[in-house]
Amino acid sequence: MKKNRVIVIGSYLVALVMDTDRIPLQGETLVARNFHQTHGGKGSNQAVQAARLGAPTSFVGFVGNDSYGHSFVDLCKAEKVDTTNVRFSDKRPTGAGFIVCSNDGHNVITIDIAANLDLTPVAIDALTTDIIPGDIVLIQLEIPVESALYAAKVAKAKGAIVILNPAPAANLSNHDLSFIDFITPNETEARICSGVDQNRAITDEEAAQKLCVLGCKNVIVTQGEKGCLVLNENGFSSVEAFRFQDIVDSTGAGDSFNAAFAVGMLEEKTIAEACRFANAAAGLACTKADTIPSYHYRNEVNEFISKKDLI
Repeated sequence: MKKNRVIVIGSYLVALVMDTDRIPLQGETLVARNFHQTHGGKGSNQAVQAARLGAPTSFVGFVGNDSYGHSFVDLCKAEKVDTTNVRFSDKRPTGAGFIVCSNDGHNVITIDIAANLDLTPVAIDALTTDIIPGDIVLIQLEIPVESALYAAKVAKAKGAIVILNPAPAANLSNHDLSFIDFITPNETEARICSGVDQNRAITDEEAAQKLCVLGCKNVIVTQGEKGCLVLNENGFSSVEAFRFQDIVDSTGAGDSFNAAFAVGMLEEKTIAEACRFANAAAGLACTKADTIPSYHYRNEVNEFISKKDLI
């Protein structure tokens, strides 16, 4: 009998990063330093974290037939992420992000999703034939919104549990989201996704209610150090975050949360249990710099939670 998996349908981007004393002005050239290349993209982040947490994990998506794309496949092999449904684009390069970081903590980022644009509905049909009932399908919005929602609909029809992490955020207020089992925005994303005028002040609860009206069965609003807010047919509930004294970098913590929550669902944890597990994984990710290098393994997360349970 085939074993259920976490299946990440989404994006890979290579990140090209350099540091400067300050953000350059328009038309200005600055001398930078510390240029480095790193793996990026919400989809790949989530796939690696899910695999490190012990879940059978597969990635569905496109990369360019270039050194960056082949590097991603090597990463997946090293992290034990199945690449059966990864394809090389024959017309676009690997998606990329250019990041300039200044000494005062500000940055300028541009991204070209490039090969991720090949993840069309036709491609999704071809790459999702092996989804079975009970699989957990995790999708983000670094692919076209129409493709993301189509993938969610296809996965749901095949009996999967569908998690949509709506990041980067897009206005979803005109879409039917009844095939989404869990939508997991942060506080800002919840407002954008629900179509709320950003000049209008509303609570996280109100934003969650608007997403529920669109058909989502469960809304989980991540709230950083406060934990997360859950809304479903049983009403509102909250799951507190763990406390950390040594926060280093919160970049990629949201991807860690989503991956860990997907693993929790795969293991048939309750929603509260899965959120608590995800809060632990995401919090631990904040104690190290960068994204993938900050993602902890299952034994580390379990040990952290067990120590907290003893207090």
